Amino acid sequence: MRTADNTIADAGAGGARLAGVRIAGRGGHWDIAIRGGRIAALDPSTERDGGLVLPLMADIHTHLDKTFTASRMPARATSLFHAIEMMQADAARWDHADLTRRAGRGLDRAYRHGTALMRSHVDWYGATPPAGWHVLRDLAGEWRDRVQLELASLTPLDLFAEVGEAIAREVKAAGAVLGAFIYRNDDLEARLAAVFDLAEKHDLPLDFHVDEGLDIEARGIDAIVAETERRGLAGRVLCGHGCALSVRDPDEVAGILARAGAAGVGLTALPGCNAYLQDARAGRTPRLRGLAPLHEARAAGLEVMIGSDNVRDAFFPFGDYDLFDAFRGAVLLGHLQPEDWLNAVSEAPARWMGRSLALAEGGPADFIRLDAEDLTDALSRPRADRAVWRNGRILTDHQGEQT
Repeated sequence: MRTADNTIADAGAGGARLAGVRIAGRGGHWDIAIRGGRIAALDPSTERDGGLVLPLMADIHTHLDKTFTASRMPARATSLFHAIEMMQADAARWDHADLTRRAGRGLDRAYRHGTALMRSHVDWYGATPPAGWHVLRDLAGEWRDRVQLELASLTPLDLFAEVGEAIAREVKAAGAVLGAFIYRNDDLEARLAAVFDLAEKHDLPLDFHVDEGLDIEARGIDAIVAETERRGLAGRVLCGHGCALSVRDPDEVAGILARAGAAGVGLTALPGCNAYLQDARAGRTPRLRGLAPLHEARAAGLEVMIGSDNVRDAFFPFGDYDLFDAFRGAVLLGHLQPEDWLNAVSEAPARWMGRSLALAEGGPADFIRLDAEDLTDALSRPRADRAVWRNGRILTDHQGEQT
């Protein structure tokens, strides 16, 4: 039987074979035999032109509580804090139905584009969990067989003295991640140490929004690295954004990255949102794009990841939870070699979340197949046919799967 994916042969009795495909990260061409929803065999192939197979994606930095609100914003954000103000005003509309509809749409789009793992930050300003936390916990349960959703609280650093203990208890109960927003805070070291104290007390991983701006005096990441070093929390502390690193003295940046790599700190770069929002002035072309130093960070030993960040909200009014499209933007903005950086949207964030998406014999037949010769070809033709395979079947545009 033949399907929309023209590399399939002998599909019947629950089996299929993809002939002559390239597999990202492996040389040559391969035949993939699928039986019972799993990869029964991976064999070198004499056939060609079977397309390109990628692992599923892991989106480690999203904001499902804010998503699909762009049409409700009164203006284009002119700065990070302008976007924050507009989102806080819109939050009055975030009831159960609104959050479920918008976040569910985001999960559905991510799933159909090929994302299997996701972490969503959730705005949290008080001692009790916000509505978004409850809704996303419910959605995580509903979607667990399609997208494994991990949650991270997101609270301004200055509020932790008042509500941090209550938040940490709730985060622990949910098996989630403790997060904070840090940007040029007073009494930074002491306030940050209190967050680390909570993380150690409740055995919680940490994920920070840090230095998301272009002020050379923004040095939150320095304090985070120092606390991670002091406490020996390698692999437990992730820093997102790091825009200010793009404007600081290069030697200074090299020093902090070397310490971060040795301490086991991770870095998530968010090129799309940061390039859109940083250095934004009406009627003027932006000069500074706020892109964290991806190459330098990886060379210094950091695990570097790339995420979608905001999708269709005040911070970034574009996107569709297509992490491969976000990867394309990162390749262009960061001058990345695609083959060397694909793991930044797949296996690296998956490992950081304690999982793996690697293709292997005996493993699940979950992958993305593109009608492309290689990654450069796929990135050059964003509309190239894409088939997302889950449990040995191709997803369709409708509910259910293609057999």
